[in-house]
Amino acid sequence: MIWVTLRSYQPCIMLRKVILSILGLALVVGSIFVANTLIKNKNKPKPVASKVVKTVFVDTVHNATIPIVITANGNTVAKRRVEIYSEVQGVFKPTGKLFKAGQSYRKGERLIHIDASEYYASVQSAKSNLYNDIAAIMPDLRLDFPEIYPKWENYLSSFDLEAATPKLPEITSNKENYFITGRGIVSSYYNVKNLEQRLSKYYINAPFSGVLTEALVTEGTLVRNGQKLGEFIDTSEYEIEVAITKSYAPFIKVGEEVVLSDLNGTSTYTGMVSRVNGSIDLTTQTITAFINVKHPDIKEGMYLKADLNARDEPNAVEIDRMLLSEDNTIFAVRDSVLESISVKPVFFSDKKVILKDVKDGTVILKKPVPGAYSGMLVKPYLDTQAQ
Repeated sequence: MIWVTLRSYQPCIMLRKVILSILGLALVVGSIFVANTLIKNKNKPKPVASKVVKTVFVDTVHNATIPIVITANGNTVAKRRVEIYSEVQGVFKPTGKLFKAGQSYRKGERLIHIDASEYYASVQSAKSNLYNDIAAIMPDLRLDFPEIYPKWENYLSSFDLEAATPKLPEITSNKENYFITGRGIVSSYYNVKNLEQRLSKYYINAPFSGVLTEALVTEGTLVRNGQKLGEFIDTSEYEIEVAITKSYAPFIKVGEEVVLSDLNGTSTYTGMVSRVNGSIDLTTQTITAFINVKHPDIKEGMYLKADLNARDEPNAVEIDRMLLSEDNTIFAVRDSVLESISVKPVFFSDKKVILKDVKDGTVILKKPVPGAYSGMLVKPYLDTQAQ
């Protein structure tokens, strides 16, 4: 019984050995295959990542004399303007032209006429009294001072109550002076002249040709003493006040020509520096310059940009401000590689900067390159290629 069991167990052992042998052989073959594959992959070269070369706009430096232009802004203001005030009281009477803003007047033309009927009568009364006083002394002059009688007779005959009182004859001696002064002639004369001067204030004439820019009264209005009536300007010449940084003050010269333009840049005008303030504003640290300009198209209040030619900077180059770094360096291109070079800025404008110490023939960037650094590989793109 036991012998039979042993004989049936031996084939199972043999089958197991065969299976293990096959598995071992397969494992060896697989290991050899994997090892060969790893060896082949190790010897295979790795792929090289391609470098990105940026195309940049460049320019070649040509040093030259660069004019330094200072830019400032300001509003036009009439150089000659008059604020009209009344020194007397009365009713505003029509003058033939409506007293309205925008009304133009020639030099000497009547601007204001205030009713002076009552005051005119008092002036005429004083002139009549002066005439009577002189006429009263004529008999005494003929008897006591026959040598001066003719000139006083001529004065009296030329006396016109409707015209301005003529100047008294010249007094040539002490006796004549005592006689004329003692009769109150001189005091009466100056009293009349004072009244006539006051009468002239009822009429206001244009001191120059121009335009009324402000009218605060109309015909029929009761005008009071000290009341503002309007504003009158000369439209032939204007002035612009501009504030300039104090560092530019040595460059501003009286008589310097200035190019003016409007905000759109469609119109340009020529002006001239007329005055430069001698003091610097403590708050803004700026100096004020005044520019004269004459042009029929200019109106008061226009906002203009002024370009003042300060001076010429020799052996310099002008580039975009965005190309200059904070440490005063710019990028140059040498053998298709960027390199940083030091420069000396001498003048900054809104968009440009003037540099010195840049050698002629140096190829520099014309436009900023994002992420630029020294050693960066680039491909120059010249203007000749772009055309």
